[in-house]
Amino acid sequence: MSAPAPPSESANVRQFTVAPDDDGIRLDRWFKRHLPQIGFATVSRWARTGQLRVDGGRAKPEDRLAAGQVLRVPPGGDLPAKTAPRPRPELSDEDRALAEAMLIERTEAALVLNKPPGLATQGGTGTTQHVDRLLDAYADEGAPRPRLVHRLDKDTSGVLLVARTPGSAAFFSKRFSGRSAKKIYWALVVGVPAVGDGTIEAPLAKQPGSGGEKMHVDEENGQPAKTRYRVVDRAGNRASWVELQPLTGRTHQLRVHMAAIGHPIVGDGKYGGPDAFLTGSISRKMHLHARRLIIDAPKDRTGGGGTIDAVAELPDHFAASMEQLGFDPGLSDAAPEKGPAGPSREEKKQAAKAHAKTYRKARRGERRTRGAELPAKGKRP
Repeated sequence: MSAPAPPSESANVRQFTVAPDDDGIRLDRWFKRHLPQIGFATVSRWARTGQLRVDGGRAKPEDRLAAGQVLRVPPGGDLPAKTAPRPRPELSDEDRALAEAMLIERTEAALVLNKPPGLATQGGTGTTQHVDRLLDAYADEGAPRPRLVHRLDKDTSGVLLVARTPGSAAFFSKRFSGRSAKKIYWALVVGVPAVGDGTIEAPLAKQPGSGGEKMHVDEENGQPAKTRYRVVDRAGNRASWVELQPLTGRTHQLRVHMAAIGHPIVGDGKYGGPDAFLTGSISRKMHLHARRLIIDAPKDRTGGGGTIDAVAELPDHFAASMEQLGFDPGLSDAAPEKGPAGPSREEKKQAAKAHAKTYRKARRGERRTRGAELPAKGKRP
């Protein structure tokens, strides 16, 4: 894929053909990517003395390479061997099954995953199970290991893009940092925003005393943060379903912004406190889901590129809450549902109310039964 073609059989001079994945890369960057044991000083010396050539001509470290060009590399130049990296732990059958279940789409440049809630994107103190660890399950033999180019919070589910090659990683990273990638989230929030379609602009900073684990609105020292939101539907005044589009990429941005306007995301006790939880049978898990990602894709081997447009299905707890509140996923143009027409919106709401009523009755019956089994106060069993 992105790895250079095998060198020539000469024992002295090495020749590599520039792969499509490296099209447009600087020569010094090519060495860092494919021959990292050769230092920049050596590359510069080879260039000055004419030993480093591209298609037979002299080359400079800052020159851009094109796919198909032949790079001549002189012998030697290797740095002293470094300590071998720590071997990665072997993946279990359960790990590989989880990785396979997450996969939505595989292209030449990317893997598109549907990250479940509760699974961290990267490891940290006390975190041994995470997406980055599972990427070995997608690595083809002899190909580069896939790499993360953005992340989702541990309790946020949905679309996560993983680059399959170093070139595509650089390409996608630029799209995310340049904000040309379009990310659409679905969230259930407490209450109903007074303005149904609007933009939240509130600068964010790390909250003092939280060890950097929590953000807050800081008008004086915060970094600019902007979120577009739209109320798709409402369940009376109790809760509403919103589409969220982050126009900047601050940590916990969507969660902090919704809490800041008085409508925390359902299940987000970190920023909404006790008010972030609904009574009844609605799950206490976070209801924030990266529903759709639209991003340009790099050119493939045929010279085509195109766009990745990926949609991730809701996790079970979120889908159940949508049904109980009477929300029809087909109302959002972020990802129209396919298939035959189902019950009307009003029919779904009535069915959800009936389901919730039955659930509450069953719970009351359980409590009465447990109460009857306890001994009377002051008496021994």
